Amino acid sequence: MSTLLALASTVFMLQAAPSVGLVSYEEAVRCAGLTQAASELEGGESAQGRRLYDAALYWSLAAMQAATAAGKAAPAAEADQTRARIAAVRQLNADAPEARANLQRCQQKTPKLD
Repeated sequence: MSTLLALASTVFMLQAAPSVGLVSYEEAVRCAGLTQAASELEGGESAQGRRLYDAALYWSLAAMQAATAAGKAAPAAEADQTRARIAAVRQLNADAPEARANLQRCQQKTPKLD
């Protein structure tokens, strides 16, 4: 899937968020960090890597949308995601069960983008 098509699909899915279920800013940032970290660790060559990339894109945009709704400045929201990603890389590399469980929940909440 091209990046442009993935982005367009993600924007559409964000607009349909009420049917998917609303999440808090904190949850969106946590899912963005986890899926970004898992995507980086997995790489984009496998089917799982592509799913993680799509999930990371979705959650990153969802977190930014939630930040906007909460009146949070974009640079602060981006910094929150960066901190969440760095923490998630450490947790996933340490094979922390809670991080793996949270990642699975985030993936289950991610709309299908294909």
